[in-house]
Amino acid sequence: MFKRINRLAIELPKPQYADPNAAAAVQELLGGKFGEMSTLNNYMYQSFNFREKKKFKPFYDLVASITAEEFGHVELVANTINLMLSGTTYPGDSNAAPLQNAKDLRNTYHFIATAQTALPGDSMGKAWTGDYVFNSGNLILDLLHNFFLECGARTHKMRVYEMTNHPVARQMIGYLLVRGGVHVLAYAKALEIATGVDVKRLLPIPNLSNSSFDAARPYEAMGLGRKLFTFSEEDYRDIDKIWKGIDPESGLPLEVVIGIPEGGPIPDLEGLPEEYAPGISHEDFLEIAKRLQASAHIPVSDQK
Repeated sequence: MFKRINRLAIELPKPQYADPNAAAAVQELLGGKFGEMSTLNNYMYQSFNFREKKKFKPFYDLVASITAEEFGHVELVANTINLMLSGTTYPGDSNAAPLQNAKDLRNTYHFIATAQTALPGDSMGKAWTGDYVFNSGNLILDLLHNFFLECGARTHKMRVYEMTNHPVARQMIGYLLVRGGVHVLAYAKALEIATGVDVKRLLPIPNLSNSSFDAARPYEAMGLGRKLFTFSEEDYRDIDKIWKGIDPESGLPLEVVIGIPEGGPIPDLEGLPEEYAPGISHEDFLEIAKRLQASAHIPVSDQK
């Protein structure tokens, strides 16, 4: 089972302006073939279907703990898209076409379907599909696939980073470049233990250090490129059988952290009257508050 915590992996900056076309590009990092929905579901099904979990526990623990982190990455990218879309349109009478700014944008579905929030799809509007999930049942093949998947995800992050200088996107991508680098190295080390082949000699792919990206450097300085979290207080601790030794880039020791990152607050999106979202007026809110108080047996006072 999973425990949910109402925090993002990191705190995202408050957007100063909207960039809906850049948000459409960032969708690739959410619902593309190499996006966070793909890494999540690949590792999740591999962990569900893992055979001989006790016999190969360090490998199972590795895939399972990274699965939990990927849930947070999906959440982080979705919130980034939401913030980048904020402020694109304006409230107004329906007859005044308050959504007219959206009609010529790259992804009008953001405005038609989800009230200016993230979609489970890629940068071209194609919905994410379970066909992207690879779970062969063969441990070496699945680890090799995961290594390739993380390298592909890293490539796409770097390219989207170069497509936009929006501060929210840059901060999110900088963080995920660092954390994705951890996952690439973790799968490389797992393959080395399982096969004797030093896969990490291929790294980094692409051949560009995270330190080349301004938005990634603060997270590297925090040591997040050397830490692997269990995402559990009790379980998945055998990742320390794999995640150990020295980081090949920094030369500093790798570290297993029991638990989760500190994280940051979840953005509270403002209402969009022009999108009928959430569609609750002030008067409706007062009535809902009265019903909640009544159900909790709290005396209802007059509210203005």
